[in-house]
Amino acid sequence: MATRLPKTDVVIVGGGWTGLTAAYELAHAGKKCTVLERGAFRHEVPNLQSPEMHDELKYALRYKLMMDTQRNTLTFRNRRDETALPMRRLGSFLPGEGLGGAGVHWNGQLYRPLPSDLRLRSHYTEKYGAGAVSDELTIQDWGVSYDELEPHFDFFEKVCGAAGQAGNLRGEKVAGGNPYEGPRQNPYPNPPMKQPLATTMFGEAARREGFNPFPQPSANVTQRYTNPYGAVLHPCTYCGFCERFGCGYFAKADPIICVYDRIKDHENFELRVNSTVLRVDKSPDGKTATGVTYVGEDGREYEQPADMVLLCAFGLWNVHLMLLSKIGEPYNPETNTGVVGRNYAYQTMSTTRVFFNGKHRFNPFMAAGALGTIADDVNGDNFDHSGLGFVGGGYLGVTQTNGRPIETSPVPSQTKTWGADFKRAVREHYNSTTTIVLHGSSMATRGNFLDLDPTYTDDLGRPLLRMTFDFPENDRRMSKHCTEQAVRIGRAMGGDLVEPSERASSSYSVVPYQTTHNTGGAVMGTDPKTSAVNRYGQAWDQHNVFVFGACLFPQNIGYNPTGTLMGLAYWTLTKIKSDYLANPRPLEG
Repeated sequence: MATRLPKTDVVIVGGGWTGLTAAYELAHAGKKCTVLERGAFRHEVPNLQSPEMHDELKYALRYKLMMDTQRNTLTFRNRRDETALPMRRLGSFLPGEGLGGAGVHWNGQLYRPLPSDLRLRSHYTEKYGAGAVSDELTIQDWGVSYDELEPHFDFFEKVCGAAGQAGNLRGEKVAGGNPYEGPRQNPYPNPPMKQPLATTMFGEAARREGFNPFPQPSANVTQRYTNPYGAVLHPCTYCGFCERFGCGYFAKADPIICVYDRIKDHENFELRVNSTVLRVDKSPDGKTATGVTYVGEDGREYEQPADMVLLCAFGLWNVHLMLLSKIGEPYNPETNTGVVGRNYAYQTMSTTRVFFNGKHRFNPFMAAGALGTIADDVNGDNFDHSGLGFVGGGYLGVTQTNGRPIETSPVPSQTKTWGADFKRAVREHYNSTTTIVLHGSSMATRGNFLDLDPTYTDDLGRPLLRMTFDFPENDRRMSKHCTEQAVRIGRAMGGDLVEPSERASSSYSVVPYQTTHNTGGAVMGTDPKTSAVNRYGQAWDQHNVFVFGACLFPQNIGYNPTGTLMGLAYWTLTKIKSDYLANPRPLEG
């Protein structure tokens, strides 16, 4: 029997970027906010402090900051005719766990979507005709425009102290920035990061080949900076320990330093760690949520009543909780009906290694999570798709994120993977090899989805989330075309050997790391038949349930998702504060 606790105004599931931000905004709007975080408490100091944090084995290979798959995992299969099996260890993606969530170990690569990304189906059909989108794809418009979201992208960049070079300032193109970006009302809060040799060479070669390179937008701060909440960030030290690590230098924007420290002592804020939400509770008529039931730090069940429920966990777990709680109709791939679990998408990555055989010294250990030079010319619809047989694209770039010794051993593909030949090749190529990355989009299809596994359960007896995913033919074609452009730039850089590797050339696997950019499953839109929530992230059938995160994406764009999902978060929170709180009800579709 669950113990019933005193009512709170807002109960928030998850203590990462979206959850802590929602608590900050709504607590200052006068609402009592209770955040339930599944993982433990942690902070930059002492938990994420160097030199202890610079333990590559502990954090990069043994995933100290990530989800424990012995307790929480999912099952996976490529196709519906296969039996899904539990993911026993982390690999392809690395969900976070603990205060700050995945926002603690992110790289800080901070992008906005292209305006056309947000009306994807309409854009392609209007420009290329109805046949441009294959029957395989279930892509759709988001229901919200770039212009509506722009102020919220801008504010989040200020929260992070984003470093970069504007390319489109109030409609005027600016040299050195991304010429394809949507118009921004303000420059970046901070100047871009200093570019090392490898990224500079990429930029020069890309420009010679007709591309338009620009410095990667970064949440690795480049000068002392105070954000709108009063958090103070410090200049990045280029230590090379961003992804998979926390930052004890207060140089990488994360939810703890940027938001939590500014709300932790507020009278309307309460954080409960080691608290796993079992389900969203509903009223007898099912039309509203009444709160949540969760297992607390002491192992006992508690019922937390609330006027509003905000689902702010990692996107996969938001979908899992909605399925367990019967929030929305589960997706059925046989009939293509239902909405929760629909349009799961990932990211389509490829790499092209450029070997210089000792001619240059790139010093890859002088690095940062978002240090790089990018070309956006084959992203989105920035290029002519006529006759190509696919939609979407991705950005190309050289990013110098780390040169850590265990993980960094770039050698030509024909090299033996052990012994004297391997060691000799590592010595030769470690400091004179760079990689061009294609960070590609992922288009939603009828056959890629999330649901509840009929066989396997978690440590609390609940069905595991089941993922069914493989790369669509559309994305395989996109990856091949765009990787060819990476090879062209690599050769223009003067590499002695240029070797591409396309992940999408074979079936998707959860084993090798790719990105943590899981999207979809609780997609937003304007039609209840094809979206789990409306354009404000509000559940169609329970108006006091709001969903946040990348699970809202109807398909995945070519960019890293954090900037987009946080723009959506501020969009939703602004609507809640300005409209919903005064008159709780279903908002416009």
